[in-house]
This record gives sequence, C-alpha cells and structure tokens, in this order.
Amino acid sequence: MKDNKKRIEIGGQAVFEGVMMRGPKLLATAIRRMDKSIEVKKDRFESITKRNHFLGLPIIRGFTSLIEMMIIGIKTLNFSVSRAELDWEEDKKTKSDSRKKMEETFGIILAFGLAFLLFAFLPYQIADWMKLSKENIYFNLFAGSIRIIFFVIYVFLISLMKDVKRLFQYHGAEHKSVYAYENDSALNPDSVKKFSTLHPRCGTSFIFFVLLISILIFSIIDTLVAKFIAVPSVFVRLGYHFLLIPLISGISYEVLKLSGKNIKHPMVKLMTAPGLALQKITTQTPDAEQIEVAIVAMKCAMEMDISEHNNVKFL
Repeated sequence: MKDNKKRIEIGGQAVFEGVMMRGPKLLATAIRRMDKSIEVKKDRFESITKRNHFLGLPIIRGFTSLIEMMIIGIKTLNFSVSRAELDWEEDKKTKSDSRKKMEETFGIILAFGLAFLLFAFLPYQIADWMKLSKENIYFNLFAGSIRIIFFVIYVFLISLMKDVKRLFQYHGAEHKSVYAYENDSALNPDSVKKFSTLHPRCGTSFIFFVLLISILIFSIIDTLVAKFIAVPSVFVRLGYHFLLIPLISGISYEVLKLSGKNIKHPMVKLMTAPGLALQKITTQTPDAEQIEVAIVAMKCAMEMDISEHNNVKFL
C-alpha cells in the first residue's frame, strides 16, 4: 500500500493566502480567510497529456504541461486574489472594476516587458558588447550566466516584499506537506513542520534546468547557424532562440522527472543543487496556520478525510 501511494505524484503551488494542490483527479485550492476559516475550491482535472497520445509523448508532454500549468496557475492565483478582496471592503469601494482591470492589464504588460529586458535582451546585448558574438559557446555561456545572475537577484529582491514573503511561506508549507505525504507521515501541522521546505521537483528547480539546458542547446544551434548561414545578430538570435523554448522546456521536464525518481544518485544531487539552493529564497518557513492550509489542500486533492479540520468551507 505504501509503495502504491508513493507512485502517486502530488504537487502544487502557493497562491495568495493559500495553496493549490493537484492530485490524480482533482485540483484543490485552499484559502485562509480573515476570519481564520479555510475556503476550499475543488475542480475535476485530467491533464491533456493523458487524453491526447501525441501531447503525452516525451519532450512534447513537457512543454504541453508547462503551458497547461501556467494557465491553471494564473487562474488559481486570480481566484485566490478574488477571495482576498472580499476581506478588503474599503479597497472594493474605492476602486471601480474598470480601473482594477486596467491595473491588472498594465501589471501583466509590465511584467512581460521586464522579463524580456532582464532575461532575454540584456544578457545577449551585454555579451555582444563584450565582442563574443563570433564565439558561440562563450557567447551563450556568458549570456546564460548573466541571465542566471539576473534571475537570482530578481527573486531575492521580490522576496523582500511583505506579500511575496507570505507567498513564499505558503510555498514552504506546500513542500513540507508533499514531503510528509511522500514519507507516509501523519498529515498534521506538528508532523509536517519537521520536513524540509526544499524539494527537487519544485518549479524553481525546473526553471534552473531550463536556464542551464538552454546554454547547451543555444550553443549548438548558434554554431550551426554561424557555420552554414552567418553569424547571427542579437535580434536574430532572440528570434530563433525563442522558437526553441518548447524543445528546451520539454527536455528540462524529462530531466526533472528523472531526477525526482533518482534523487539519491550523485549526478542527480549535483544537477538539482542549484535549484535547491535557490529554494532557500523562494520558500520560507511557514507557521502552523499556513501548514494547515496546505494540508487541507492536499487532503482534498487526494480525496482524503478532512473531518478533523472543522473550520473548512467548500465553495
């Protein structure tokens, strides 16, 4: 029974004042409200990679799952914010719906613009200024290193924000709960809090795999382009590198899945070390109330009994 249980991979994400967990058949989002109750929203879920044979093939399933989880993640995050807004009566009265919509749209545009500047254009432009354009391996090593440095600095700076810190605490609660489940431990705050906030299957590790694998793939493709066509300019590189993202994310997904099944192997430990190190920023130690929210989300996603949690309301 224990072995069968361990083969069921459960994961999720932190949301505003809560946690979303994904089980075999359900998505469950648990939100802590201001009155200390926990609201839970459950949705039936089956990945398209399981319903469509082609989209479930190795490599292809990685990029497909990435897009699928991004969509789910954004919807879940918006849901958590909408529930929190019910506790912000003054904010609701002072801001019209159209104004809030404009602010959200502006925020999304700003976020994508900043991401493009920091993680795409600037690393390549700096490498070009360093006269590395004709040295494809060195160009991508340098640009990739700059991209990683920018990413770490960016994550560290946003971690100083109060709301983001709480989000990272819920991220830690999610990881602790997953570890407790995987180790067949009792799912209560006292037992769960003993586990680590660092988990090798985290999305943070996935991002690091993408950053590292992109250096290798981009170096190979750039070398071929320079040999058979011409040395690419910064914007040409950006163009076809962008088109390679599905391949890179697919490979990264397979590597992450493999590492999760062979976590004790020395090579896997070395590969996952950067992502685990970054999780020391993206996960923070949660309190007992935050851990309880993660536990409720997990139990609902796994269709387990939650009768001991008498403060749960279903939406």
